[in-house]
Amino acid sequence: MSFRIKGLNATSGMGIADHSKNAFLELKRKKVYRYVIFKIDEKKNEVLVEKTGGPAESYHDLAVSLPENDCRYAVYDFDFVTSENCRKSKIFFIAWAPAVSRVRAKMVYATSKERFKRELDGVHYDIQATDPTEMDLQVIRERAN
Repeated sequence: MSFRIKGLNATSGMGIADHSKNAFLELKRKKVYRYVIFKIDEKKNEVLVEKTGGPAESYHDLAVSLPENDCRYAVYDFDFVTSENCRKSKIFFIAWAPAVSRVRAKMVYATSKERFKRELDGVHYDIQATDPTEMDLQVIRERAN
């Protein structure tokens, strides 16, 4: 599952392959996944689906799947109950860029982020995280409410 980046800058003519977009749509509409983690393959200039988490997986499962020293994109379907006792679901886009990542990786992910995120119609919230505390479950809860 991938989409090609024709250049590594924010104005690139990047598109997304149907099967890659389907991973997001299956998370959004069918609830097949709880989360999807995406990785940029710099040699191929493609964003690949690196890992998917099933509906029973938790936010913790997503968080521990992110590498400690490399960048990733992730989408997470957060289910919660409002103060009015209504069940809701919000989709979070997470741009994970740990401070210890290679400078080039941070640059490539940063310049590709907005274009990639636009392809994922239905994202409610965007989180940029450089360490786990910036994307803690409490941060997710606060943003969703």
